[in-house]
Amino acid sequence: MVEKTKDDGIDDPNGMADLDKIDVSILKVLAADARISMTQLAEEVGLSKTPVLARVRRLEQLGVITGYRAMISPVRLGVAHIAFVEVRMMDTREPALQAFNQAVSRIPEVEECHMIAGGYDYLLKVRTRDIADYRRVLGEKISSLPHVSATSTFVAMETVKEVAQPI
Repeated sequence: MVEKTKDDGIDDPNGMADLDKIDVSILKVLAADARISMTQLAEEVGLSKTPVLARVRRLEQLGVITGYRAMISPVRLGVAHIAFVEVRMMDTREPALQAFNQAVSRIPEVEECHMIAGGYDYLLKVRTRDIADYRRVLGEKISSLPHVSATSTFVAMETVKEVAQPI
């Protein structure tokens, strides 16, 4: 990380925020505990409350901090089954991709959707109750998405590491 040289904190032409060591420290502490008080956060990063609050607000305004969320246990909610689904498209022109993107966004069981390079066009992370529930979601929802020609499923046996947002 480099020192800030502009008032807006953005020096990169791609819009990447220019963060210093204190900004990164603030982000790490908030990523671990977003409910921490500003007083405690200030102690953790070695500043007083007012400058820490100003930095947090700046990070929010720059879009570096996009929100605060509760971490919810999928196991306790009964949706611990994870499948990764490769999706191959029949048509990869922009209108087809947009139609797929909009439709897949409406499937609540799809936790993540990534356009990828390689033998398939998309990789989905799907969370369901069990394999039978996954089979229903695949057959009724995923396979029915616009322009899908093929899918391939990989079932997770164990989650070794899962991070909400790495820093």
